[in-house]
Amino acid sequence: MGKLSLLKPSISTTKTSLIPTENSSHGQLFQLTSTSLSLSLQNYINSNTPSHGQKIHTHIIKTGFKPNTNILIKLMILHLKSSCLFYARQVFDEMPQRTLTAYNYMIAGYLKSNEVGESLSMFRRLVSCNEKPDGYTFSMILKASGSDGVMSVGSRIGCRIGKEVHAQIVKSYVVVDDVLSTALVDSYVKSGRVDYARRVFDFMMEKDVVCSTSMISGYMRQGLVEDAEDVFAKTGVKDVVVFNAMIEGYSKSVETVKKAIEVYISMQRLDFKPNMSTFASIIGACSVLAAFEVGQQVQGQLMKTDFASDIKMGSALIDMYSKCGRIEDARKVFDEMPVKNVFSWTSMIDGYGKNGDPTEALNLFNQMRNVHRIKPNHVTFLGALSACGHAGLVSKGLEIFNIMEKDYTMKPHMEHYACMVDLLGRAGRLNQALRFVTSMPEKPNSDVWAALLSSCRLHGDVEMASIAANELFKLSSNSRPGAYVALSNALADAGRWDRVIDVRELMKTRDVSKETGSSWIGTDDVGSACLHSTRDI
Repeated sequence: MGKLSLLKPSISTTKTSLIPTENSSHGQLFQLTSTSLSLSLQNYINSNTPSHGQKIHTHIIKTGFKPNTNILIKLMILHLKSSCLFYARQVFDEMPQRTLTAYNYMIAGYLKSNEVGESLSMFRRLVSCNEKPDGYTFSMILKASGSDGVMSVGSRIGCRIGKEVHAQIVKSYVVVDDVLSTALVDSYVKSGRVDYARRVFDFMMEKDVVCSTSMISGYMRQGLVEDAEDVFAKTGVKDVVVFNAMIEGYSKSVETVKKAIEVYISMQRLDFKPNMSTFASIIGACSVLAAFEVGQQVQGQLMKTDFASDIKMGSALIDMYSKCGRIEDARKVFDEMPVKNVFSWTSMIDGYGKNGDPTEALNLFNQMRNVHRIKPNHVTFLGALSACGHAGLVSKGLEIFNIMEKDYTMKPHMEHYACMVDLLGRAGRLNQALRFVTSMPEKPNSDVWAALLSSCRLHGDVEMASIAANELFKLSSNSRPGAYVALSNALADAGRWDRVIDVRELMKTRDVSKETGSSWIGTDDVGSACLHSTRDI
């Protein structure tokens, strides 16, 4: 259907025409009036098949009937419910007087279709026409400012939009209720400005659990654990979602991961039942801690729920058992999964690779591709390449690297290039590794050069180590102390003490300090950290 003009000024609104009703035969007709039209449109809007009502629009055009504002808004709603944004916008544009209701419906329609730019444009048009937005309008635009589409451009953009809307709210004297306050908090949190979010949060009379959860998540993402704990403690009525925010936040850091398990236990003592998000976070926490026994108990609880057969849960359990060194338990979970996807296959492949069985990892990789016809993702390829590195299978690694683009048109990431450099370097093919690096279509990052430097130290190639180290210094002179340490160690291994002294002097000049290494191991006291200083130079 091409562009259709709805409005015919020469036709009176009292004019009547005859159109068939939905339930009539061709012989039964009724008069087309504003009242009957409004009722018919509303019935279609409320139905499960609103698109069937679009024939009313066609009849309006054919008969030359001039709809009033109420009818036009209902036509617009009908098209929006039928996912026809084009016709909804056409109705909107031809309205002689656009009301706030019409603007709100169009903004909501664009947001539902993820056309964030159009929703923001519609809001600016509304403001420029001196129409006053209401709380619902502001809530929608704040939601748009924190959307993935805006955040993908940059959090600063989202923050700027949020601040603009906040200023409009103040100017318009709109009553800032809990719904609007929550939208403001959420917008600022998503744009990374938890300081602004907290100001709004502190002014709220009633701090509901949704707003508290948003604040907790924002603080946790920025590592402000104590602030998150403060909000959690002050949240009067808690639910499973706010507990999940704490568990997920704690599980992201090795320093706080043990607290995730404590909150999980305390949540159940208060009779809150874990949901799928809870299980995903707590299984992740067990993975970080390599807490096998706790993980087993969590799996036991999971098996009593409706989430037991969920693919995400199965993949998380495989990853957890693999990181605990229990590859047999991981394989048991994998084999018992009724349905497997790329994530479950990838978790199992990666698990075998990291548990010293690269042969089985590559066997599964081949099964996944050739038997089950499941397309690998970037992480799958990383696991397969890593397995080749552990097994010393250079030719196989090169083959797998090449099929990424050849068979799947997947562009390798820097991690894949670094993995290939490590594979070639471990095998002693340092010259080939250097050629591989210098022939990369993109500029190598620090991970790629670090992989080459590590291999050079392994094989005692001081000259090439110097090349790799110098490239690392250019990329991150102060943020990668390990590069200086690795070069110094390579020189020391080769007995080049004069150059070791030069590197140490360079570190002093650039104010680079040696890092303290930290490795986590599974012990009886889950979460114990073993710290050992880097003292080999």
